[in-house]
Amino acid sequence: MKRILIIATGGTIASTADGRGLSPTLTGRELAEQVPLIDGLCDLDFVQPMNIDSTNMLPGDWLEMARIVREGYDAYDGFVILHGTDTMAYTAAALSYLVQGSAKPIVLTGSQQPMANPFTDAKLNLYQSLLYAVDDDSSDVSVVFGGKAIAGTRAHKQRTMSANAFTSVNFPALAVLRGDRIVRAMGVPEGLPAAPRFYDTVDRRVCVLKLTPGLSPAIFETLKPAYDAVILETFGIGGIPEREGASYKTAIFDWIDSGRTVVITTQVPEEGLDLGVYEVGHAYADHPGILRGGDMTTEALVAKTMWALGQTRDADELARLFYGPVNHDRVD
Repeated sequence: MKRILIIATGGTIASTADGRGLSPTLTGRELAEQVPLIDGLCDLDFVQPMNIDSTNMLPGDWLEMARIVREGYDAYDGFVILHGTDTMAYTAAALSYLVQGSAKPIVLTGSQQPMANPFTDAKLNLYQSLLYAVDDDSSDVSVVFGGKAIAGTRAHKQRTMSANAFTSVNFPALAVLRGDRIVRAMGVPEGLPAAPRFYDTVDRRVCVLKLTPGLSPAIFETLKPAYDAVILETFGIGGIPEREGASYKTAIFDWIDSGRTVVITTQVPEEGLDLGVYEVGHAYADHPGILRGGDMTTEALVAKTMWALGQTRDADELARLFYGPVNHDRVD
């Protein structure tokens, strides 16, 4: 029987009400005890590095989860991380970069309703996550939620209340889970290394800037003291405004010349970026120091930029790390 380590971090799945709103109180073991279907499915161990609302999740917490996986990698056949839904996509993406090429599954799940709610989705999500984790064909980091398995770099929380909260952006779901069946939409990955590559450093000084009509380019100067990189969410397929007296081109190129990083993406969720289509984006298409987000999610771009800057500040090496595909994150 396979051994699975449950890493419980809190979230709605572990929450109870105390008169001031929901907050996480239940442990991973207490949650598992409420899902009798998992008896006999696998041998379980538990670790509880934190018990927080995922709104409070920080990059340091990603590093702690990666450390737990690293230290337990040889002892377990897979890992299930119980996590709040609000930042689950960020954590799934971050772990995809911190634990690369894992032949063993690292599955994130949670719920939209607490375990104690009579209409909860927590029991099925926990059961199906363990079912996916013990399957011989599962590997790498994924989100299992609402009957779907999604690559860790492609998950995005699309709905705030519905049980099918997550969608796979610009990439097919890895599998559909129907009761106790796993129906895989894709072939099983080949050529995974015997051991994953672990990382333990990130640059937390990365922010997301969403363009809005009339936003002043001077915001780049304001951001300089606090950030090393900006993920710039442009209009449409890659439109960046350029009006007389308000030059984004000057502001962005000055940011790059100061040794900082710009990653250009689109604020439109689906189909990705192409800076070469319109004049309002063409000036940035091949400018040195600008990284293009392609069809990646913003969550993955944040995590990958933090990871890549945590490894190097050399522009060529940074580009190599950024454009190298990891866990299905890029289709250029």
